[in-house]
Amino acid sequence: MTSEIRTELTGGVLTITFARPDKKNALTNEMYGVLADTIEQAQRDSHVRVLLLQGDGDIYTAGNDVAEFAAIAAGKGPGERHVHRFLHALANSTVPIVAAVNGKAVGVGTTMLLHCDYVVLAQDAQLITPFVNLALVPEAASSYLLPLCIGHVRAFEMFAMGEPLDAQTAVAWGIANKVCANDQLRAEARRMAEKLAAKPAGSLSAMKKLMRDAEKLVSQMDSESARFQERLASAEAREAFSAFAEKRKPDFTRIAQ
Repeated sequence: MTSEIRTELTGGVLTITFARPDKKNALTNEMYGVLADTIEQAQRDSHVRVLLLQGDGDIYTAGNDVAEFAAIAAGKGPGERHVHRFLHALANSTVPIVAAVNGKAVGVGTTMLLHCDYVVLAQDAQLITPFVNLALVPEAASSYLLPLCIGHVRAFEMFAMGEPLDAQTAVAWGIANKVCANDQLRAEARRMAEKLAAKPAGSLSAMKKLMRDAEKLVSQMDSESARFQERLASAEAREAFSAFAEKRKPDFTRIAQ
């Protein structure tokens, strides 16, 4: 297991930590593979009653490693993109998932929260969905789940503008459950995870299954993925990633649709 994903099982709670703080916990293909394996195995392990997601350092996750996106856009990406297995594992999981979010949750860092059952945000948390700014499209079935959660106009604004959503607003809109002080985040998330772990696991699992249409979510993910791959190969994406690497503002006005 890569040291950039740490796991610890205590009292029925499997804590999964994004542990790449020097790179703002940006997720690599290898990390996605470990995450997918961990969630899939947890589904089969009766000792795991709750999953708890968190990030090391001062940020939850910067999302997908942009260098890997740039490599894919240049036709040099990995043979198998494990992000698809990770997203499918989230959609199919009937184990309750708690998230402890501090600092920025960018891209998939935000969209994965739509698959969590209890989300605790630190006061400094910011949810950011910059897909369109990178000439891409949303993923993780978020194009379906986010409008369902907060309405079309708010979801459109989040996706199209890519501006940070603060913690209090995220709770008010129904994306997260509560906000707590930064230094209390992990303890509060752990407390909620332990409360869930003490519940009848079979009942929780059955309830979660009734509340989520996993088949619909996976179908939406696959549709998004096909469009995402198209966008990665587009001239707009090449311009977006070139501008990112060169630390300049992208110019999309000269690119024909």
